[in-house]
Amino acid sequence: MTLAAATQSFLSPTGVEVAFLLVGLVTLGAAVMTVTTKQLVHAALWLVVALGGLAVEYLLLTAEFIAWVQVLIYVGSVVVLLLFGLMLTKAPIGRSPDADSGNRPVALAVAVAAAAALVWVVVDAFRTTWIDLDGPAQGSTRMAGETLFRHWVLPFEALSVLLLAALVGAIVLSRKRAGATGTDPEPDREGKS
Repeated sequence: MTLAAATQSFLSPTGVEVAFLLVGLVTLGAAVMTVTTKQLVHAALWLVVALGGLAVEYLLLTAEFIAWVQVLIYVGSVVVLLLFGLMLTKAPIGRSPDADSGNRPVALAVAVAAAAALVWVVVDAFRTTWIDLDGPAQGSTRMAGETLFRHWVLPFEALSVLLLAALVGAIVLSRKRAGATGTDPEPDREGKS
């Protein structure tokens, strides 16, 4: 693609490019809501919106396989695991004052530095590459699967073990006996202790 065609496409965006920008803004807003809300369940639900927005971005980039992996793994598994962890550990449903450690300026500085580093890496990597959103898909599901399971199988399996450990930990924490925590046991159905 010539520079003139790339400049013309940049100055007159297509519908796919406009949709990409709008979905990106919604995803960014959901990500900000995820880290700024004081209710843990609402944070998990905003995370669903942010991860779903990323899946839509992958679809707009004609990476259907990666989009469905995003939906199945992250939206379907990680968020469900997070919600089960919140429910099993009896985390507060409403506002959680313990969720704010008071380090917001430091967290904001780290987030801005990480975002700047990521933007710099992506811009540097794709500086001379133009992605044709209207053309045919550049990769196939077969190639993506072979790359994932040939070169990334160990991190993939390590992540599954980590998720299993988190679920087992949540179950263990929720099963603590009332006597061990120093609280009175709940009465049974007949009202006896």
